[in-house]
Amino acid sequence: MATNLVSLVMNFLTPDMIGRIASALGLDRTDTSTAVGAGVPALLAALVGAAAKPGGSQKIADAAKQEMGTFDKFAGMLGGAGASSVTDRGSNILASLLGDRDQSALANSIGKYSGLGSVAGDSVLGMLTPLVMGAIGQQQGSRGLDASSITNLLTSQKDNIAAAIPSGFGRLLGGTGLLDSLGDTAKRAAMAGGETTRAAAASVARTLDDTRRSAAEAASGSTNWLLWAIPAIAIAALLVYLLGRPTEPVVQQGVSTVQSLTVGGIDIGKQVTDSITNVRSTLNGITDAASAQAALPRLQTATSQIDKVSDMLAQLSDGQRKMLAGLVSPAMSTLNQLFDKALAIPGVAEIIKPTIDTLRAKLALLTA
Repeated sequence: MATNLVSLVMNFLTPDMIGRIASALGLDRTDTSTAVGAGVPALLAALVGAAAKPGGSQKIADAAKQEMGTFDKFAGMLGGAGASSVTDRGSNILASLLGDRDQSALANSIGKYSGLGSVAGDSVLGMLTPLVMGAIGQQQGSRGLDASSITNLLTSQKDNIAAAIPSGFGRLLGGTGLLDSLGDTAKRAAMAGGETTRAAAASVARTLDDTRRSAAEAASGSTNWLLWAIPAIAIAALLVYLLGRPTEPVVQQGVSTVQSLTVGGIDIGKQVTDSITNVRSTLNGITDAASAQAALPRLQTATSQIDKVSDMLAQLSDGQRKMLAGLVSPAMSTLNQLFDKALAIPGVAEIIKPTIDTLRAKLALLTA
């Protein structure tokens, strides 16, 4: 019996490992955990579809061969420029397997579900892809990696994948076509997650109505109303619990964190996180003086956004300041390495160094 690939990857991705991924990408840890939990099964679902296309299984086999040792080396890849290398490699692999349209749809869905946004969703996917390919390679072994074995392996995983797709996320993917390859039964199971609580609540409501009816009939010949009132109250309490229970606790937790950093109608938490994500993406695209010149307006925009947040620091409570520092501090190591890497490229420092210096200072102020 084949190993459950979702479980294999998720067992590897411990909370500590997810924290390191979040730090390497400059993202919020809670939102990254949500993105990873959705991204692993969604990525595998997309690979099932890719394997069904002409030549798709062989492409997956070739990619898995290249990532055979990723599980053993992954932790070491997260430091310094290694994280950017993993992300870029994963994004290239995914683009070759899925095509731009499906890759974009997957990143957008993960970004929306986790609250990270599509750019960060794409970064998380890029980070996860080599790991998932490494899991496939580990499961099959180098000698077993061919088109036929990949098709058989991924086909055997359909039910596992569908069962692992989080409640609510399946509905986001429903319109993308990425779940079509799972088959009708598994696809319905993946998209149904959020219906469970509503169905249970409706069932309890029906039970409550039946109880009240029966109780009314019984009460017509008896004054002992406690015999029916107590069970009815208990069922009503259960109904309130089911109706009020959040179906996506991790996402709600992330939203509440961001809401607590909303000042004067400005969502500071999201503004800072989005700015850091954009800076990372922009710096990764700088390879020479020309690309630095093209990147300068985006870096200046990010600096302006951070500057606006700096101007609002006096309005924040001590708790909010600490929360803001907790968003920025984990990203600084990676950002400083990316800053230094870009500035070391011939001809680049003359173009972007003043902006980089200002941006560094503004970010450092937020971590105080």
